[in-house]
Amino acid sequence: MKLYNTLQRKLQDFTPLTDQTARIYSCGPTVYDHAHIGNLSAYIFADTLRRAIQLATGNQPKHVMNYTDVDDKTIRRSIERYPDADPREALHNLTAEYSELFLRDMRKIGNDVDAITFLRATDYIDEMKILITELHKAGFAYISDDGVYFSIEAYRKAGKTYGQLLEITVSNTSEARIQNDEYDKESVHDFSLWKKQKTGEPAWEFMLDGQNLAGRPGWHIECSVMSRSALGQPFDIHTGGVDLIFPHHENEIAQSTALEENPLMAQLFVHNEHILVDGKKMAKSANNFYTLQDVTDRSFDPLAFRLLVLQAHYRSQVHFSWENLQAAQNRLNDIYAWADLRWQPSSNIMPSELDELFRTTRENILEALRSDLNTPQALMHLGKLMDYMSGIAIPGVEGTYTDGTLGFLEKVFGLPLSGRPDITDEQKQLIKEREAVRKSKDWTKSDEIRDQLRDQQLGLRDTEYGTQWYRLRR
Repeated sequence: MKLYNTLQRKLQDFTPLTDQTARIYSCGPTVYDHAHIGNLSAYIFADTLRRAIQLATGNQPKHVMNYTDVDDKTIRRSIERYPDADPREALHNLTAEYSELFLRDMRKIGNDVDAITFLRATDYIDEMKILITELHKAGFAYISDDGVYFSIEAYRKAGKTYGQLLEITVSNTSEARIQNDEYDKESVHDFSLWKKQKTGEPAWEFMLDGQNLAGRPGWHIECSVMSRSALGQPFDIHTGGVDLIFPHHENEIAQSTALEENPLMAQLFVHNEHILVDGKKMAKSANNFYTLQDVTDRSFDPLAFRLLVLQAHYRSQVHFSWENLQAAQNRLNDIYAWADLRWQPSSNIMPSELDELFRTTRENILEALRSDLNTPQALMHLGKLMDYMSGIAIPGVEGTYTDGTLGFLEKVFGLPLSGRPDITDEQKQLIKEREAVRKSKDWTKSDEIRDQLRDQQLGLRDTEYGTQWYRLRR
């Protein structure tokens, strides 16, 4: 399998480092509010990558994702929401609520949350304090009036490379220190490992070099500690959006490798592109974002958004509009209708070329996924199979390679295809009655039955093999 490795700036063959079991760490949500669909697109990518690796290697990857449940945003929102509560209790209540809402959204967009181990940053604060202490002892961190900072100068003097994921030059270097978790300036700064408590903020005790530094961790140290604790180091793949390349992932690498001879934190860093709205990155700061609730409020299936994301390569920007989402919804409806052919009356015809097409479709989809997770090409191969079957109008096919195809596609794309139910016996009886009245040319009664089924969200299509039904959707 080939993936684009941001560390190498090129496509690279991927083989798990140990036991053929891939270890994946995905930067997860900051749980202070609803995730917007731009955030969710990164998790669709990570979910699809895990699925593809499992199909390619035959082994279930170990996939870890964090909740950032302590940072500037979560603290500020928890104080606003629970002004009279104990600060740590307020923080826990807020982040627990939004962690559950995030899981709900993940399930709605087809992500397999049971295949992911979720970690909360606040559960690893003791381990963070240990790493910070070790960095300080080795000279890579220093104590300031407001906390502990990582020294990029010390890191470089030790022969380490700061700028593994991107080129860092004099023009984007500054001597300033950065305290804010939310900064996004593309310049180099010493960054916060630990922040001393401010009035009203939650805090954890921390003694370092004889000083009382009660407070809480910085943002970057959280992922370094959680990934190492869960996966070891180096692990196989680190995922996230391109906006995390710098400073977050670059700072993770620095913290994680400062004390190690091996310069690798992860074998591959694989990044997905942004969702755009009117040509601009979707972001809460730009107030141009939509949540999954906005999608469902307009009667779209959340899985139509998943399909919209999969229709673009993960390294290409996705242009979101309601018109594009409608097109994805239409395509999803077509895929569902095709999957429902399994319940249609069989024609007892199975052309050898169709059986062969099922086999080659599965092989071609796997090959597309092995080629840098090329989901648009994988969907194209599915479309060719659907078009062929539509052209010959053969329902209910059974052959050597058709068996298990829906389950295979479900594993690949995360769409619920294999478990779609048949229509009811009463609906089947109505279809038979309509066929009978059509033979007697009672068109009025035929139309009445058609309308009755339409009210039950079923449409009818008359073919040379008999009447086929399909589910009516948006």
